Amino acid sequence: MSTDTSALRRPPQRYEYVDDGPAIYVDSFATIRREADLGGLPADAEKLAVRMIHGSGQTDLVADLVVHPRLVAAARTALMLGAPILTDARMVAMGITAGRLPAGNEVHCFLTDERVPTLAGAWGTTRTAAAVSLWEPLLDGAVVAIGNAPTALFHLLEMLLDGAPRPAAIVGCPVGFIGAAESKEALASFATEHGVDVPFVTVRGRRGGSAMASSAVNALAQEEE
Repeated sequence: MSTDTSALRRPPQRYEYVDDGPAIYVDSFATIRREADLGGLPADAEKLAVRMIHGSGQTDLVADLVVHPRLVAAARTALMLGAPILTDARMVAMGITAGRLPAGNEVHCFLTDERVPTLAGAWGTTRTAAAVSLWEPLLDGAVVAIGNAPTALFHLLEMLLDGAPRPAAIVGCPVGFIGAAESKEALASFATEHGVDVPFVTVRGRRGGSAMASSAVNALAQEEE
């Protein structure tokens, strides 16, 4: 692909809009802080919430956020020590900013692994859920980010109940109408119901998605906003 830009020109600007990248960035976060009620969050989770709002465009997100009190410290420590990040979808993986990762952390998504279709067919489940089983060798102390598939979150919780290694933290934000709200409720009540206490962040209800999950990881990766 050619890198020559000499023949390109900007079209005449016909709309009034801010087009300075750094200014857009700063003003976006300032707008979020003006419009969102960030009270009631764990003290170290404010920037996490701000980035998740930024990734979703929804300042009312805070009301549905559930943040484990040890989530930020556990995830950030794990990432600083080089923990891998395990994602359910390539869109989540692509949304994670490599420059924010403190230890050149590897980001994994096994959805396209050749073993996945066979496992999904044999188990009668989705490919995304089957791919989660391939996380097991990397799961101990990892940071998990699920932004698309409720079946992936359910499958992970079932693995943990079956004795799989525990991740350091779970970003559980699958989106959708079938199973999304239920999978996130299962995550939020996991420690109470099963005695397995893994730090997590989730958002109640149907909303979620890749941008929200990757935004959460970006916030957890470093303190700087």
